[in-house]
Amino acid sequence: MSATTIHPSVDHGVKPGTEGFAGGTLVCKCAQNPVVVTVKGQSAHNHVCGCTKCWKPAGSLFSMIAVVPRDNVTVTENADKLAIVDAAAAIQRHACKGCGVHMYGRIENKNHPFYGLDFIHTELSRQSGWSAPEFAAFVSSIIEAGANPANQGAVRSRLKELGLEPYDCLSPPLMDHIATHIAKASGALKA
Repeated sequence: MSATTIHPSVDHGVKPGTEGFAGGTLVCKCAQNPVVVTVKGQSAHNHVCGCTKCWKPAGSLFSMIAVVPRDNVTVTENADKLAIVDAAAAIQRHACKGCGVHMYGRIENKNHPFYGLDFIHTELSRQSGWSAPEFAAFVSSIIEAGANPANQGAVRSRLKELGLEPYDCLSPPLMDHIATHIAKASGALKA
């Protein structure tokens, strides 16, 4: 195995999701009165992300993010501990004020291509079976967070070894979704 670490959930190999997985709970890192978020159904578009906005476990180069319909996400315990990290950001990341963990991200702009989807960190769940990460997004952005640029070749090699195609944007299907949304909004493509 490579000495280059990516994220604890994938460093020892990517685990496949479970067909028919019904969802579970996400729990923050607080020892007492943790925030609990219940998620119905399977996640989609799971990926590791190198952006500087997403929460990452200590020592990780990447976060791990999946999406679910926003109607499937409910804060079921200690909602009073949540605060939005950056109110000006497109994704409103709701983090625990105690431990700092991002519990979910929500887009409130109805014109955004990903409106209606919430972003979740499936590694915060004790249940196994969530969708497997499929790709790596914003790989160059780890440099902005302090990663050594000279190691990028090793990082990209490790991602490919894990079966996580590295991109400096989102995966082609997600970029197609964004472009389709913009084309429909502009009238270039009929709905």
